[in-house]
Amino acid sequence: MAKRLKASERRATILAVAKVLFSDKGYHGVSVDEIATRLGVSPAILYRHFASKEELYEAVLNEIACKRESYVGVVVDSDGSFDDVLRRITRIYVDSVSRDPDYLRMELHSALEGSDATRQFFENRWKPFTDYIEFSLGEMSTRRDIAPVEPRVAALAFQGMIREALYAKCIYRSSRYVDMPLPELCDLLVDLFLQSIGYGVTARADTTNPAGQAR
Repeated sequence: MAKRLKASERRATILAVAKVLFSDKGYHGVSVDEIATRLGVSPAILYRHFASKEELYEAVLNEIACKRESYVGVVVDSDGSFDDVLRRITRIYVDSVSRDPDYLRMELHSALEGSDATRQFFENRWKPFTDYIEFSLGEMSTRRDIAPVEPRVAALAFQGMIREALYAKCIYRSSRYVDMPLPELCDLLVDLFLQSIGYGVTARADTTNPAGQAR
């Protein structure tokens, strides 16, 4: 006789199975009946825990939100420089997402399905990157520590690079980068981003040529 699960255990099992199915087929591609079949229970069991498929999907997103990364400790432990903080928060985010690639698949499906609420959820997970980059580049640009740059565009470019690295390594399993560990790939992308905005270059130029004279 199969062991009867406690309500909390049953709920956790439903969420785990639903997350896999939603990541494979998207919200619209999965029915409550299919989730129930995968679990080996009747749809009525699911409805005891979740009033609708929409409520179940939102619960899956909330599970992801509860595991959202914290960057406070990273900032405290860093040397305070833009490059060190950026590299550290990138590593934390990449490590977290790569451990749970179903999240990436759900993000891809949500972009195609056009749900404003779902899209906003996934955009908010990138918000620490965009906010930190935009604010920092704005300050450095004012001090002329970097090349002239539009902070919003630069933040979008960085987000795009990291997102594509995650897709290549965790979703597509691209053979092109099979010999390059994900942390190493992201470190190189951070280096490339810093070079593209002239980070550190302007300061060195001012030191070696303080009068701003042509050589």
